Amino acid sequence: MLINTKCFGEIDLEENKIIHFADGLMGFEDYKKFTILYDIEDEKKSAISWLQCIEEPGLALPVINPLHVREDYNPTIEDELLKPLGDVTSENIVVLLVVTVPNDVKKTTANLKAPIIINSDTRQGCQIIVENQDYSVRYCIFEENREKKGERTC
Repeated sequence: MLINTKCFGEIDLEENKIIHFADGLMGFEDYKKFTILYDIEDEKKSAISWLQCIEEPGLALPVINPLHVREDYNPTIEDELLKPLGDVTSENIVVLLVVTVPNDVKKTTANLKAPIIINSDTRQGCQIIVENQDYSVRYCIFEENREKKGERTC
């Protein structure tokens, strides 16, 4: 199937690459179908990929594996919230964080508080609020900025 994207142009996408979000994403509840696109340069995959909406070409969210941001990332999630995804295991779970990239790239942040959870077997996804009180919505990715401020956010 051909999909249009604002940043990547027209892409031929296989049906098995579509991820369904029954409740949409926070702030984008009307959009249910997404895929993950990778911006590959010089045969190297970037740490940041794109959660591209199938229904709206202009909607693409930069996302990152949380372990690239914080090696000790271990969100507390109620099992009940994951039930709509099917049987989630350590082998089929994909966790992504939404990234915000401002004009000053060194102030890039990741949302540790509301990760995107995907079951790669069922291709069902959701975005949830984790229970961890110490996880910020705007966690600074660049360590030197956290150290300067003596905190975890930009």
